[in-house]
Amino acid sequence: MIVLKKKVTFLILSFFLLFNIKVNAQNRAVVNTEISLHQNVSFYPYQPRIFYFGNEIKSSKGINITSAIIYDSITGYGFDFNTSRNVTFNHQSFTANAPVYFSVKILEGNYEIELVLGSEDHISNTTVKAESRRLMLREVEVTKNKTIKKVITVNVRTPHINKENQIKINDREKNYLNWDDKLTFEFSGTAAIQKIKIIPRPDITTIFLAGDSTVTDQDLEPWAAWGQLITQYFNTSVAIANYAESGASLSSFKAQKRLEKIISLMKPNDYLFIEFGHNDEKRKGQGIGPWQSYTNLLIEFITKTRKKGGIPVLVTPIQRRFFDSNGKLKPTHGDYPDAMRTVAKKLDVPLIDLTKITTTLYESWGDETSKKAFVQYPANTFPGQDKKLEDNTHFNYFGANEIALCVIKGIQNYHLDIEKYVKTDIPSYDPNFPNSNTNWTVPISYYRFENSQPEGD
Repeated sequence: MIVLKKKVTFLILSFFLLFNIKVNAQNRAVVNTEISLHQNVSFYPYQPRIFYFGNEIKSSKGINITSAIIYDSITGYGFDFNTSRNVTFNHQSFTANAPVYFSVKILEGNYEIELVLGSEDHISNTTVKAESRRLMLREVEVTKNKTIKKVITVNVRTPHINKENQIKINDREKNYLNWDDKLTFEFSGTAAIQKIKIIPRPDITTIFLAGDSTVTDQDLEPWAAWGQLITQYFNTSVAIANYAESGASLSSFKAQKRLEKIISLMKPNDYLFIEFGHNDEKRKGQGIGPWQSYTNLLIEFITKTRKKGGIPVLVTPIQRRFFDSNGKLKPTHGDYPDAMRTVAKKLDVPLIDLTKITTTLYESWGDETSKKAFVQYPANTFPGQDKKLEDNTHFNYFGANEIALCVIKGIQNYHLDIEKYVKTDIPSYDPNFPNSNTNWTVPISYYRFENSQPEGD
């Protein structure tokens, strides 16, 4: 009898143990609340996350979303930033004529995203941005009752390096979508979404970006930078991890532990693009200057990258939009571009000379037309904008896209190995014959705007 009781007790305990293991595994698959974000970031969820949308969807392979549920951290997914009101559910999709945000709680890392677009009821035209306004898909049109599958890669990150260290985030950055514990998609245009599948991809090449306000993911309209526009031009073998920040110099980037974070994540044959100068040239003091601190720090960034098996690429600083009376651009960076060119030659580092390329670009547009690439808008152009915006350093989305194309051209001219990952359908770009803003129709991120200029000029 005692033996029988022991067997029954053992069976009951075994059942509850197996049940708890199964429940915990399901919870981890739905939302990773038990895993500390302070762990190193090479940890990924156990399986892909799949979301099906539509009021008649009944799939057993993922999560069926049949109504405009609002995001909360317990379920770990839902429509975000008060945009659920913009969503209409159809049989096999949701549609929206105003921007919609959908967020998923997820760990840091690189992810491949499969999106099924299209509506059974009408023609759709969907633009997809990720995190802090990174452009992933531009105006994908799908005819009525048809679908298109598009695949993108997105880097998700947090400030944490390990249990003891993390990046020092500026006050301005604390509410950026890049730094929270979610992956956020922004769907705009006449969007129609049927399915989102999120697949961990720790194996793909990462292109890390180190730079200032001309490179960073500008979180709010109308500001933009090339690092958040170049994302659309690579195939799914590459993810862009943009650690640039407004106001950064080589010195402050290192002091804020952004370089340490990049190096902690870097795999052999990953890339680090390094573009600084705008803010370095404002630093004063003994030992500070293009041929001293700037040169030494460039060498340090390059050396640490190569030590991890990474590939450094130097990018000279983008020109400011200052014309002389003859329609020629005034150089404003002093010896800093030459110092970077010297380091590139001495250490045999690939160099993309954006200083020269953007000089050609701006002069090709001319003084007046070039304004269309920058944040130059009369008052009341955007919601809550009561003052004129007149910036000759920072770009709008169109201008940032032109600079991204210049960087792509530099990659192709230098025949970097990542050239093979550039999408094949991109038209050849020539800064002597730049694009016109009249052909740029990407929807703005209507609910995310600020008047204040980013740090740095």
